[in-house]
Amino acid sequence: MAFVHTIAILALNDVVAFDLSTPIEVFGRTRLPDGRNPYRIRVCGPEPEVRSAAFTVKVSWGLEALAEAETIMVPGCSEQAAPPPPHVLEELRRAAAQGTRIASICSGAFILAAAGLLDGLTATTHWVAAAELAERFPLVDVRPDVLYVDSGQILTSAGAAAGMDLCLHMIRSDHGSAVAADAARLSVMPLEREGGQAQFIVHEHPPAPRGSVMEPVLAWIEDNLGHDLTLEEMAVRSGMSERTFSRRFREQTGTTPLQWLLRARVRRAQYLLENTDHGVERIAAQAGFGSPAAFRERFKRVVGTTPQAYRASFGGRRPLPAV
Repeated sequence: MAFVHTIAILALNDVVAFDLSTPIEVFGRTRLPDGRNPYRIRVCGPEPEVRSAAFTVKVSWGLEALAEAETIMVPGCSEQAAPPPPHVLEELRRAAAQGTRIASICSGAFILAAAGLLDGLTATTHWVAAAELAERFPLVDVRPDVLYVDSGQILTSAGAAAGMDLCLHMIRSDHGSAVAADAARLSVMPLEREGGQAQFIVHEHPPAPRGSVMEPVLAWIEDNLGHDLTLEEMAVRSGMSERTFSRRFREQTGTTPLQWLLRARVRRAQYLLENTDHGVERIAAQAGFGSPAAFRERFKRVVGTTPQAYRASFGGRRPLPAV
C-alpha cells in the first residue's frame, strides 16, 4: 500500500471557520496522477466539540492524533479565544521535537509562538496582528509583508487566503508542481503567488502627530517628495541640529526621518500606480526616487512586490503601460 501522509488539524475553541476549512478543502482535493489522494486528514483537539463564530464543530480525534501525524496545521482563533491550554502547547512542543512539520494559518502563529516554536525564526501572520505578535513574542522575527514563511520544519502564513497559498506550497514541496497546479485549479486560485509576495498592506500616509513640533516639517516633506531631500535640509527646516532633529523625530513618529521619507515616497508611488497611467520613469521622478532602478528596488523592498505586479492588482480598468 502506498504511503499516505497524515495531516492533523488542531481545532481549539473559537477557531476561525475559514482557517479550519482551508486545509481540509485544499489537501482533501489533492490527487496524484493515478487518482489517489496522498493525504489523510484528521481534525483533532482537546475537546469533542469546539466553537466557531457561526457553528459548532465536532472533533473526531483527540490530541493523540498530533503524535501520529506527519504534518500539523494550526488554524487561527478569534480575538475572544482563551489562551491555548498548557497541555496543548506541550503536545505541539513534543511533536516538533520529533520532527513533525507544523504550519499555522493567520493568527494560528500566536499558538505556535506561545509554544516557543517560533523563537529565533522568521514568521508571519495577518498584517493587522503582526505588531501584537512582535510585541508579545520578541524572540520572533515577524514579517508583516509576506504571504507565508517556510522555515523548514515550521511554516506560517498570513490571512486566510494566504493559508491556501501555504497549503499549495506544501503540496508542491511534497509532490511537485504538477500535482500542486491541479490542486490550485480545483480550488480556483493561482499557483504562482510566491511566499515573498506582499500582503498588499494599505500603507496610509506615515503618521504626522497633530500638534507636535514635527507636524509642519512632515507636511513640508510630503509637499516636496519629488526633490532630493537630505537629513540636513529636514533638520534646517525644523530649526534643529541634525542630531536633535533625528532624536525628536524618532520619539514622535517611531521611525527615522529617512525611513519616514521612504514610506511617504512609496505611498505616493502606490497612489500613482493605482490612479494614473504614468510610466515608471515619470513615477520615479514624481515620488523622488531618482531613477527607475532605484524606484523598483526600494518599492519592492517596502511593498514586497514589483511596481508592475502592484499595478496589475490595483490599477485602473483602462490598459496601462508596463512598468
